[in-house]
Amino acid sequence: MKTKFILTLSLFAATFSLAQKKTEQPKYNQELATKLGADKYGMKAYTIVMLTTRPTKIEDKAKMGELMKGHLGNIGKLADEGKIVVVSPFLEKNKENYRGMFIFNTKSKEEAEQWVKTDPAVQAGVFSYEIFPWYGSAALPMYLEHHKEISKENP
Repeated sequence: MKTKFILTLSLFAATFSLAQKKTEQPKYNQELATKLGADKYGMKAYTIVMLTTRPTKIEDKAKMGELMKGHLGNIGKLADEGKIVVVSPFLEKNKENYRGMFIFNTKSKEEAEQWVKTDPAVQAGVFSYEIFPWYGSAALPMYLEHHKEISKENP
């Protein structure tokens, strides 16, 4: 009986400890919030650019390969400059012909458009784009730093 009581008490203590940890708020970091441009909710404005397939077809495979190499190189350059926060292709075809998206680290649609126009595939008419203002976590840019730690290769 005594062992059962001690076991029950230990289980209660462990459950109480876990419950406490779940409800504790992480310590607010003003320096980090300021560095990331966070508002009081930890959020900020970004601009999403949805890349769409255009009817322009490049039949020359070598030319298309060079455009895609330039497309990926431009993405890397913009990411290194802190302009792109998220970039990702879509894995399935969709009725909107969306191919991929960028989340740019700007609230200015005009600035995002300037940046997307540096893409060789956009310049060649392979991709077009739509631009949308977006509100998300100010910590979003931090994932890129950690992504480099978990990727063995880059495209």
